Amino acid sequence: MTGAMYPGTFDPITNGHYDLVRRAADIFDRVVVAIAANPNKAPLFSLDERVALAREVLSGIPNTEITGYSGLTVDFARQHGLRVVVRGLRAVSDFEFEFQLATMSRHLSDQVDYVFLTPTEQFNFISSTLVREIASLGGNVAQFVHPSVAKALSVAWAKRRATP
Repeated sequence: MTGAMYPGTFDPITNGHYDLVRRAADIFDRVVVAIAANPNKAPLFSLDERVALAREVLSGIPNTEITGYSGLTVDFARQHGLRVVVRGLRAVSDFEFEFQLATMSRHLSDQVDYVFLTPTEQFNFISSTLVREIASLGGNVAQFVHPSVAKALSVAWAKRRATP
C-alpha cells in the first residue's frame, strides 16, 4: 500500500486543493491531508476550523484522511508510514521554493520523497491568499471554494469587521 501526504496550511481549502487531493487519491492508495498548525502564518481560521472545513470539502473522496499536525513534515510522514509528500505547482515561481523544500527534506530524511502535481488549468491561479483577500474586501469567492468555505469566509470577515 502506497500512502502519500498532502501537507499545507489550507487557510482556506480551495477548489485547487480539492483538485490535487482528488488526483492524488487516484494515484495513491491512501492520501493524508495534513493541515499544518503553522502559527507563524497567522491563519484566519483556527487549526480545528481548517480541519473541519477540509473534512467537509473532501468527504466525497474515499481514500483520504484529514488531520492537523505541527512540527516537521518529514517527521509526520515517517511517523505515519507515508513515503511520499505531494505538493502542487501552480506556476514556475512555485518551483524554486518547492524544490528547496524537497531538497531540505531529503537531507532531513531519505525515507520520504516528493511528488509534484500541477493543477487542472482552471485552478492554476487560485491561492488561499488571493481567496482570503477577495473575501476580506467583500468579493464573491464562490467559484474558487466549496460553498461551506465561502460561508465560513463571509462569517469570519464579518466578525473581524465588527471587532473594534
